[in-house]
Amino acid sequence: MPHKQVIVVRKDLKLSPGKMSVQVAHASVESLWKSDGKVASKWSEEGSRKVAVYAEDEKQLLEIFEKAKSMGITVALITDAGKTEIPPGTKTAVGLGPDTQENLNKITGNLSLV
Repeated sequence: MPHKQVIVVRKDLKLSPGKMSVQVAHASVESLWKSDGKVASKWSEEGSRKVAVYAEDEKQLLEIFEKAKSMGITVALITDAGKTEIPPGTKTAVGLGPDTQENLNKITGNLSLV
């Protein structure tokens, strides 16, 4: 089964393209750091597929985070330091995986692409 990583970012924050890019990068790296080395190696060998999708708001973002945790999927919740566009402590993104596409699609398969 192919692997991928999914990054979920909040649509309601209306982040600038640069700020959104940085939040997506934070989520990707943090989730990768937390992941199992064997799974990460397999994902890397397959080309390190990544997908970025939108959560409508903080409530949906946290629901995705909790569902991933309950399924045993590696997950990272990103909280902003508040030095640029948004207040400190704002939850901006969630990184999921790497994990199998099948597992991640159960959580994020219905979300719109960034």
